[in-house]
Amino acid sequence: MDLGIIGLARSGKTSLFNAVTRGQAQVGAYSSQSEPNIGIARVPDERIDALAAVFKPKKITYAEIRWVDYPVAGFGAEGPGNRFLAEIAGLDAIVHVVRAFEDDSVPHPEQTIDAHRDIEALDLELTFADLALIERRLQRIESEMRSMKVADRARIEEDRDLLQRLQKELEAGHAIRSVALSEAERRVLAAYQFVTRLPVLLIINIGEAQLADAAALEAEFTERHGGDGIAVSTLCAKVEAELASLDAEEAAEFRRDLGLPEESPLDRAIQAAYSLLGLQSFITAGDDECRAWTVPRGAMAPEAAGKIHSDLERGFIRAEVARWDEMVEAGGSNAELKKRGKLRTEGKNYVVQDGDVINILFNV
Repeated sequence: MDLGIIGLARSGKTSLFNAVTRGQAQVGAYSSQSEPNIGIARVPDERIDALAAVFKPKKITYAEIRWVDYPVAGFGAEGPGNRFLAEIAGLDAIVHVVRAFEDDSVPHPEQTIDAHRDIEALDLELTFADLALIERRLQRIESEMRSMKVADRARIEEDRDLLQRLQKELEAGHAIRSVALSEAERRVLAAYQFVTRLPVLLIINIGEAQLADAAALEAEFTERHGGDGIAVSTLCAKVEAELASLDAEEAAEFRRDLGLPEESPLDRAIQAAYSLLGLQSFITAGDDECRAWTVPRGAMAPEAAGKIHSDLERGFIRAEVARWDEMVEAGGSNAELKKRGKLRTEGKNYVVQDGDVINILFNV
């Protein structure tokens, strides 16, 4: 999964990047930096931890997310540049960091802190970018149609009609992600670098003094900005970056001292991203390795097998399936699972569930 972090100057997006990747990227390189910060972070998963405690495998592999922190300079004086937009369009989702904290040592470019205004300002930039792309494409279509035979115009006219419909939606303030599209229309749009089609994880970056109000603020921003492929999460990126530099025991003690919930808001944000993208994880577990594999919700057993290796999908016979918690309770023993009636044999039409522990039987 590729997630791109964007935001206005001094929003704290690089602090978020350091928090999720345990990185040391320079904070405050608002306009001097031209290249993004890139890091890989594992997805925390208590299910893998619990299974590893049972199997004591030689290797533990968590799902991973590639995080890309784009410089504010990517927007430029006249809005987002073409290279920046092309890179953003290739992501799985956008993580939009919005400043809601007060800090006199880090002045806001607009002088006043207004997270709602900043959300709308960046949304408008991305909407204008998509509108400009549509306008250029429509101009090319009109030019091409003038030299085409009437009999050859049907397909290109369909593209034109779709783009004109999206143009009206964008002008009305509706992102492409919120527009109902057929599968055929989605395939057409896959060739375009539209950025408002991407799901958005909206991170409301608060200060330490606001931590007690985090849940209320999240509810407020969710009511106003959530929905239509947008999830909202509230956290203090500065605190989370500091916690990321500590070991697990120290971080847990620090959370207790600050009166913070035991569950990290970063973990909740990552789960929100999975939900936005319609993703889930199944698990393979044994003495050699305990590993999480990411598949779309609704994936069938052969598709899950293909994530492990193409031979497993090609030669799929059946899958042995158990819930991760039932596997832990059975001490990792298939014999015990069978005794309890908790080990199922599933065929090609089985829809994989989040948290399934799967063993693929195949023949090639």
